[in-house]
Amino acid sequence: SDFAGVTAHKGEFKGSALQGSDFSGADLTGSSFKGSDVRGANFDGANLTDCSLSALDLKNASFNKTILVRTNFSSSMLEGAKFISAKLTDVKLNTTDLSRTIFENCIFDGVEFNSSALGGLSFEGQTFIGVKFDKSALNEVSFKGATLKNVYFPTSSWSKKYYRIIKTISFDGAFMDKLTYASLKGMGAELSKVTVI
Repeated sequence: SDFAGVTAHKGEFKGSALQGSDFSGADLTGSSFKGSDVRGANFDGANLTDCSLSALDLKNASFNKTILVRTNFSSSMLEGAKFISAKLTDVKLNTTDLSRTIFENCIFDGVEFNSSALGGLSFEGQTFIGVKFDKSALNEVSFKGATLKNVYFPTSSWSKKYYRIIKTISFDGAFMDKLTYASLKGMGAELSKVTVI
């Protein structure tokens, strides 16, 4: 379907076949997507402020310069999806598979990753401000060259297994504030090549 440039505030897409649909430049503020096939959809430049995306197949979807403010991704598949030059503000990713998602030149501000699969993901060179990783799989994740400020890695509910996982994360060349550095160091992360800012 061709939805390029449309304005559809509080639209509802439920149980819809939207594979390959073009939402580029569309204003979808407050819209809800639920239980739909949205594989390969184009959201480039779209406004997804206050949108809810739940139980979706978003494999290979494109989010280039997409406006993502208070957007909620829940129980969705984002394998192969591309987030390019996007700023994610107060976005929530709950129980979402991000293990093969592509992020390039993105800023994460106030983002919450809850119970999501991030294993093997590259966050290299990205910026993280006030981000929270809660009960999310972080094995073999790369933060090489990334900037982390007030990033929270909860420890209260973590088992010894998760402390081992934190040691698999690469922070080589990363820049981080003192609080983030101290928290990660306390969990045994390898921070010898990190610059404290």
